[in-house]
Amino acid sequence: MRKAIITCGGWEGHEPALTTAIAKKLLEAEGFEAEIYTDLDIYTDEKAMGEASLIVPCWTGGSITGEQSMGLLKTIASGVGVAGWHGGMCDAFRADTNYQYMTGGQWVAHPGGIIKYVVNITSDDPIVAGIEDFEVESEQYYMHTDPSNEVLAYTTFQGQHDPWVKGCVMPVVWKRMWDRGRVFYMSLGHTANVFDIPAVPEILRRGMLWAAREEDAR
Repeated sequence: MRKAIITCGGWEGHEPALTTAIAKKLLEAEGFEAEIYTDLDIYTDEKAMGEASLIVPCWTGGSITGEQSMGLLKTIASGVGVAGWHGGMCDAFRADTNYQYMTGGQWVAHPGGIIKYVVNITSDDPIVAGIEDFEVESEQYYMHTDPSNEVLAYTTFQGQHDPWVKGCVMPVVWKRMWDRGRVFYMSLGHTANVFDIPAVPEILRRGMLWAAREEDAR
């Protein structure tokens, strides 16, 4: 049975307990043994990390020690996948640029706060195949992103709140590599109710499955 390590913590406004419970349920339905940890010291447990197929971080803000960061990044580089959403993955550990280098992006703003916007599917990749463009009422993440990301969905800023970014096309879903490890990210998921939109948990489910190391790749 493949194992997933889920870390849950950081800013409570992103409802980490509720959203990680959603991810855990999705993974268990796919046959994973998924464990939620509320302490980042799991990243320093070389044996546990090495036995995992997937790491799911959900830890907005906060800080990470050098030892914890090194353990996480070394594990991903070895071939263990990582998948996450919203600020839980790409607004975490702001002082750790190596972590940001791995994720492929960093949140910087959400003009207007909670607004309605459209997510456009821009790929026929299996993670988003068959999913139509859809509307979200949530934070529209403006991010600094890595040009090496393979973008699977995007959103366009209309400029009604910050006119200088009108027409800016911003990645919403991407995948990338970190050495031998697969990295998946989705900027949706501000709070648990966003997962009521059918496309959102489906994209996350597919993204986690894509990122996870296969059992025979150990």
